[in-house]
Amino acid sequence: MNIFNKKYLLMLASIFALSLLLVACGGGDSEGDSGSEGSDEESGSEEESGSEEESDSGSSEGSEEASGDFESDQWRMVTEELQGEVQFVYAQEFAKRIEEKTDGAITVEALEYGALGSETDQAQLLQQGGVELAVMSPGFTGGQVPDGQIFSMHYLFPTDQDQIHQILKDSEALNTDLREKYEEHSISPLAYWSEGQMAWTSNTAIKSPSDWEGLNVRVQESPLMRESYDAYGATVQSLSWGELYTALDRETVDAQENPIFFIESASFNEVQDYMMISGHNNYVAMTTANTEWYNGLDDNVKAVVDETITELQDWVFDEQKKQNEAGLQAIKDEGSTEVIEFDEDQIAEFSEAIQPVHEYYREEVEGIDPELFDKLKSEIEEVTGE
Repeated sequence: MNIFNKKYLLMLASIFALSLLLVACGGGDSEGDSGSEGSDEESGSEEESGSEEESDSGSSEGSEEASGDFESDQWRMVTEELQGEVQFVYAQEFAKRIEEKTDGAITVEALEYGALGSETDQAQLLQQGGVELAVMSPGFTGGQVPDGQIFSMHYLFPTDQDQIHQILKDSEALNTDLREKYEEHSISPLAYWSEGQMAWTSNTAIKSPSDWEGLNVRVQESPLMRESYDAYGATVQSLSWGELYTALDRETVDAQENPIFFIESASFNEVQDYMMISGHNNYVAMTTANTEWYNGLDDNVKAVVDETITELQDWVFDEQKKQNEAGLQAIKDEGSTEVIEFDEDQIAEFSEAIQPVHEYYREEVEGIDPELFDKLKSEIEEVTGE
């Protein structure tokens, strides 16, 4: 009897151990898994991803698949404008597309102006790697990259928006030569694009260069801008745009320049009697990345970034056009600011007055490459046919 009991107990223990082994090996098969080809795929993906990656992803089957292609990451893109304005909605669109293309593995936080300081602060933060990406104006880096002042030059680029769009997309002088100069300072311009024509606002009607005599105009920190307005007889003052409304209201500054949508959004028209659509320049923005960060991206991630930047060139052209048209109509409807649109004769008069500044830039501005300037001028003439 004792021998039988011992044998019986040993048999039960063996059956119990075998059951545990079977459960451990095939426990996942009981829920919707009948040994089909689909279950083989699922088993294979689990083996490749590993239990640690599964616990990190903590999300759906789709995000597990993305984590196999893209490592989870978070980026920040800082802008010089507020929510709803062109730069900020551009950053939002970039973020949306990056997240979609990586199936949620990579997210991008769009930051409006002021979240991380002034325009100059933001440029420095990008250089130092404090943020990965930034939308910025070259005007705020003119002291570091003298060639970037080329965008400040009056009556160099065409007034036709389709032409400026083409030049900014295709120019080798900008997208290759100028990019290399920025990369010496840890800034990689991934794209240049226009936020629309710049307009002047003032409490004095400006219809000819002599009307600038004695006026104090707010500009970005760019030596070439100082030279340009000096050619008209005006003085200049550098201010962050966050200080500009108060300066205009108190008349410590007489005039300013910005794209039309921004003039309306920032309510500068409320404290200025005239807006001149002068054709003197376009507000060019750069989509930039910290150079070391960008160069260190995996090839598949870099390809997604480059593809998205290319897609957004046409998208932002349509967006700025829509916002500028709406801004102009709102200023006209508000009615307190007279809109003056220059004719061809006025543009020719201003263009002639500014030509010495073009020569000054090429011959006397320290640190610029005259060959880059000549190359860009040739590219512009090829597009405009002039």
